[in-house]
Amino acid sequence: MNTIPNQTGALAIRRGRIPRPQKAVIYGPEGVGKSTLASQTPNPVFLDTEGGTHHLDVVRFDSAATWEEITVSVGHLAKTDHPFKTLVIDTADWLEKRLAEYLCRKANKDSIEDFGYGKGWVQLAEEFARFLATLDTILERGMHVVFLAHSMVRKFESPDQAGSYDRYELKLSKQVAPLLKEWADVVLFANYVTRIAEKDNGKTRAVGGKERVLFTTHAAAWDAKNRHGLADKLAFSIEALAPVFGAVADSPRVEKPAAVPSLTDRLREAFGAREAEVIPFLIDRQQIKAGESWDAVPKDYAERVLSAPDRFLQAVEEFHQAKEVAAAR
Repeated sequence: MNTIPNQTGALAIRRGRIPRPQKAVIYGPEGVGKSTLASQTPNPVFLDTEGGTHHLDVVRFDSAATWEEITVSVGHLAKTDHPFKTLVIDTADWLEKRLAEYLCRKANKDSIEDFGYGKGWVQLAEEFARFLATLDTILERGMHVVFLAHSMVRKFESPDQAGSYDRYELKLSKQVAPLLKEWADVVLFANYVTRIAEKDNGKTRAVGGKERVLFTTHAAAWDAKNRHGLADKLAFSIEALAPVFGAVADSPRVEKPAAVPSLTDRLREAFGAREAEVIPFLIDRQQIKAGESWDAVPKDYAERVLSAPDRFLQAVEEFHQAKEVAAAR
């Protein structure tokens, strides 16, 4: 990157590419190998929202079954020191499902449709957009973010042409899919290559179907984009993505999972020095029973406490002050 001289000195202008972590989406049919490919990105840690990486030897968060667990995990990556270079969210469609479940629990609804007049979908899109914004902190720390997603075939009607045709798209709602595609620097469509061969009788048949490729540019049959000038079709390999993620082979690999503190560990770390005050307070609030300790604190209560520790300690102090006043009477 070169500095461009200016006459006034008022503008700092530079020319050249600015290297930065990448925001990528890789989508395709189930079983095409998206998770395996993502496991070869620089020092990845998986946020497995659907429990589909059990067959892979990868580093993953212990639990990502609820929206609360997902946001806590992302918060850890944003705030703590760790060796990871890539966050892999596997998959975006299950992430959307977890978010919908969270919004329904919060509003005591059975379905996102129960909000009425599309309000649930609006809330879903707004919350998803906020989640994408929180990933900026991870990107600022030098981590790539890779969303994996399933594909679906949807009928598409072009406004400038008569008729419609089928195309592969992200398996996301029409409210969330545009947000993710716009956010990403790279959207890659992974699929098998199928060729059409003619039989002796003049009929055609499909052949192949084992070779996998990555499509990098938008076409009538699929969504894709890239900002790296990639060829329209790439080999299904991490080496082909070197312009996106760099020379992965030169990156040190994480051999053992880094320990992610549990809620119990975080409670003990935050309030252990005042355990003699906190435990009686928790018993009085019926969060734990007499004789129980940190590991018995309900998950939702623990997350609320850890999100506002000062307010929690103030409540503990007020509790003991009230007890002292009552005892003095």
